[in-house]
Amino acid sequence: MSPEQKRRKVVEDEVDTPLPRFLQWCQRVSIELNPKVYVSTQGTASGYGMVTREDLPAGEVIFSVPRSAILSQHTTRIRDLLEKERDILESRSGWVPLLISLMYEATDECSLWAPYFALWPELTPPDLPMFWSEDERLHLLKGTGVIEAVKKDLKNMEQEYNAIVLPFIKRHPKIFCSEKHSLDLYKRLVAFVMGYSFQEPLDDEDEESGKESFPPMMVPVADLLNHVAHHNAHLEFTPDCLRMVTTRPVIGGDELFNTYGEMGNWQLLHMYGFSEPHPNNSNETVEIPMLTLKEAALLGTESEVKLRVQERWDCLCHMEVVVEEGSFVFSCEGALTEDELRTCLKLLCMSTEEFAEYKENEGWEEDDDEEEDDTLSNQEISQLPPTWRRLLHLTAELALKAYTSDLSSDQALLNDKDVYTKLSSREQYSLHVRYGQKRILHQLMDLTSSS
Repeated sequence: MSPEQKRRKVVEDEVDTPLPRFLQWCQRVSIELNPKVYVSTQGTASGYGMVTREDLPAGEVIFSVPRSAILSQHTTRIRDLLEKERDILESRSGWVPLLISLMYEATDECSLWAPYFALWPELTPPDLPMFWSEDERLHLLKGTGVIEAVKKDLKNMEQEYNAIVLPFIKRHPKIFCSEKHSLDLYKRLVAFVMGYSFQEPLDDEDEESGKESFPPMMVPVADLLNHVAHHNAHLEFTPDCLRMVTTRPVIGGDELFNTYGEMGNWQLLHMYGFSEPHPNNSNETVEIPMLTLKEAALLGTESEVKLRVQERWDCLCHMEVVVEEGSFVFSCEGALTEDELRTCLKLLCMSTEEFAEYKENEGWEEDDDEEEDDTLSNQEISQLPPTWRRLLHLTAELALKAYTSDLSSDQALLNDKDVYTKLSSREQYSLHVRYGQKRILHQLMDLTSSS
């Protein structure tokens, strides 16, 4: 089938979908779509996507979205009300004003953005782990860090809705209804914001002045592009509009991919409902809870030694180097939380005399750290002092025990194509997460092996 025949077939297959109405709406609100591309659900990585009709060079504008077409707390019809109650709507997430805007606009057929919301019938959110059963999350994702992140999300959502959003709804009964604008709808819209929103980056001047980050916003068309680590397009922000631009040449018939940022598979699954198969995700990471390092330091020690470990851990807590829910992050290239990890290893592996001197001096002399690099690459990890490597090795061993399967079992599933293709998307995505994390942990064990 020729590219032109394929394109005609895609158009015919999608006549009865909300897509044509949405594309007509795009023209009305002055969203400019490059004629060399088209939006489709056919032949894309997942759901909606954007495909090229012909070759595109690097730097080509794929589409532009005027700021008036963006849906945010500053463009919604209730923006004046949100501004009036801005102080009352403050929250830890900073998302409440946008979520209330979405609750209002998404449930009103007269909304300017009604054709945009129609792309997701019944406002079906991305298939995030927060919508899976607890048993399924436990079975597929134990040890990955996703379960803990989901629990925190669900707790925060419920607290945020009951403490901030519901009182706001009750204060404005002519605009909102607690039955229609329920906690369930709120959770689904949180998933929309997690999966489809964009956040404008601060410029250098704003960052230097310590300005808070911009709130998220919904950008029609931009959120239809799928993500891969090795993307071929990215979103540019200008005062008048947002533009998606190719970052390298793209062959006609290929899908255009944006990037959601440098995210490991567990983050992609947690926030967007998918993951990339190994080795496609060059940003793959694994997070080892800081408390696992403490547990490793206490392994096989006697009471007196345990007291010394606890004293040093208390010192690290006092220095705010470690926190109860903190983690050490490792990639395929090494440790990304190098400062925290180096400090912990140094303190926990000190001799009694060294630690006494440390306490007496209230820390290390600056000269002690001058020769140290700011990174912990794999090569540097392999050259750490023996006691440091031994502690890291035990930590990686303990982290691996948190999973419900081992690396070889996951490898077997990936290698058996007949079995793999019969897995559900949830099972496949979870497998990618587990496998990538275990590979990094096994690599860490090899780097810190005593042999």
